[in-house]
Amino acid sequence: MQKTLTMKELPESERPYEKCRLYGPGALTDAELIAVILRSGSQGERSTDLADRILNAAPDGLLNLIRLNPEELMSIRGIGSVKAVQLKCMGELSRRISGMARPLSRIYSGPEDIAGHYMEQLRHESREILMMLMFDRKNMFLGDEKISIGTSNSSLISPAEVFRTALAKRAEFIVLLHNHPSGDPSPSKADRDVTRRIEECGKMLEIPLMDHIIIGDKCYYSFCQAGFLKNKGE
Repeated sequence: MQKTLTMKELPESERPYEKCRLYGPGALTDAELIAVILRSGSQGERSTDLADRILNAAPDGLLNLIRLNPEELMSIRGIGSVKAVQLKCMGELSRRISGMARPLSRIYSGPEDIAGHYMEQLRHESREILMMLMFDRKNMFLGDEKISIGTSNSSLISPAEVFRTALAKRAEFIVLLHNHPSGDPSPSKADRDVTRRIEECGKMLEIPLMDHIIIGDKCYYSFCQAGFLKNKGE
């Protein structure tokens, strides 16, 4: 049985630690970055080789760290429960950093900024998540609220729950936001029906629905930009 190779046992020219110190983390390959986190490979295998197998375990490359669940990661030879947790935490940390890198303006400025802020948070989800964003009369952002979590192809929404939360926050208008796990943000008939129903309820309560944004894979759809909504926010 061969001994597991650690970073220190790699040839100096192949040590990700040394490479990072000399040239910075930008010089490391994806596999080398993962190897730094893992620290060791499996029996008879370098950590960089194990990292390569993780990247090739599914078609998504680096996104495997986010899209594969712990059980799927542990099915890769050399990945136990500890390494699976390390990899999932690495993926989650990168997602949070991405969200912080583009903070949502405190003033409502349109669907592009909203989609950009929530893109990394939602585009990797395997189920539809419906969120509501709330704003005051000066277009200042009051906060967001997760309204429902659906299945892989549908979102469960209750107008009563939407406006109960909006009233509690004293919102003057709202924006709905949800993701399509398929990556295609094109609205379904159900999406259109729900949007129209929430729009009508908002009129009665004088809390207009200014937009409903669907997050896809690095793309989005805005009901407001498409001219579907009568309350056209700027």
